[in-house]
Amino acid sequence: MASAAEQLASNMNFGAFSKATELKKRIWFTLGALVVYRLGTYIPLPGIDPVVLKEVFQQNAGGILGMFDMFAGGALSRMTIFALNIMPYISASIIMQLLTAVYPPLEALKKEGEAGRKKINQYTRYGTVVITALQAYGIAVGIEGMASSQGSAVIDPGLFFRFTTVVTLVGGTMFLMWLGEQITARGVGNGISLIIFAGIVANLPSALAGTLELGRTGAISTVLIVLLLVMSVGVIAFIVFIERAQRRIVVQYPKRQMGNKMTGGDSSHLPLKLNTAGVIPPIFASSILLLPITVIGFSTAGQGPDWLATVAALLGRGQPLYLIIYISMIVFFAFFYTAIVFNPTETADNLKKHGGFIPGIRPGKNTAEYLDRVLTRLTVVGAAYLAAVCLLPEILISQYAVPFYFGGTSLLIVVTVTMDTVAQVQSHLLAHQYEGLIKKTKLRGRRG
Repeated sequence: MASAAEQLASNMNFGAFSKATELKKRIWFTLGALVVYRLGTYIPLPGIDPVVLKEVFQQNAGGILGMFDMFAGGALSRMTIFALNIMPYISASIIMQLLTAVYPPLEALKKEGEAGRKKINQYTRYGTVVITALQAYGIAVGIEGMASSQGSAVIDPGLFFRFTTVVTLVGGTMFLMWLGEQITARGVGNGISLIIFAGIVANLPSALAGTLELGRTGAISTVLIVLLLVMSVGVIAFIVFIERAQRRIVVQYPKRQMGNKMTGGDSSHLPLKLNTAGVIPPIFASSILLLPITVIGFSTAGQGPDWLATVAALLGRGQPLYLIIYISMIVFFAFFYTAIVFNPTETADNLKKHGGFIPGIRPGKNTAEYLDRVLTRLTVVGAAYLAAVCLLPEILISQYAVPFYFGGTSLLIVVTVTMDTVAQVQSHLLAHQYEGLIKKTKLRGRRG
């Protein structure tokens, strides 16, 4: 067994990858699907003036539109058929997860196994259509109200334009949802995550070019640019370290007499991630906090009441109130989402059902309380980590006017998706190596 493991480890190289035909097909399919997605981000909606739209969007890029445009790889600012990207599907999935936790019929459906999962996925798709249609109609109405010194952003506004916009955007989002499912089934990695990953990475060259251009014109010193690059590498290493960090709780299984043999007595571990909530808290916090700023910015030339302008000033990027609320929301959603995805009571019941126990802790209620206490402490550290990573780009933008908005939520998504994809590639390589070892073993057995 040891020699087989050594042989497996020695064969994990480029040569092994070149022989993994199935893995290469999956990678090429994934790359082809992402190319199709990127091409779609340049097909504009019918009936809009892209020049006027670009000018108006640049004036409001600091709000929620700018954040979603980052996820969409610039498709929203160009107002293309993929302007809404896959975000409505993510919203529908999050809503469905929340309902599953608080609505008993859905919770029962979740426990039915594969059949229940398919039913929940079907409801999620229906929710995606509804959310996309509402957002698409809001975008259509919003575009009709956009105008610059060069005229209106819509060539021929009216009911027909709204209808075509809704149909086009709903079709684009549903196509991306289908494309993401195909990547997951026939490619490598999670398709939905890879689509968001591709949109964020597509903005990286322009962000780098903008930073270097500021350095060339003297707006930013060369030393600051070098520090930014070094800081980015450091933040990436820090994210990788934290995302891999976990608390392993030892689980013991008692010995049992089965005839003349003694079985059991094994020990395992229950891994609890330091950041159980993932990137959900920053996404929720950014959306909720930037929404009022965007609404105020799109109001008719700021002709609202004075208190509205005061609120807009206090919630500006880099302002103390903005940063305090932003951090508070991240911490709140970190605890809220962790409570949804991990149920200590259910985990304790499953351990008790299978005869497992944590050494020094009584099974049942005491185990649930222990897991809840450990998870709470881990979430405190995880929420502090999320707040620190998301706060860094906000300070750089407000204090140094850095256009290098490759941090916070976007950097978390890029790093976590990359880690997940690499892990899946390695698992495919391992499976291929095991198949090769099994074949060699069978051949040797036949020869013997």
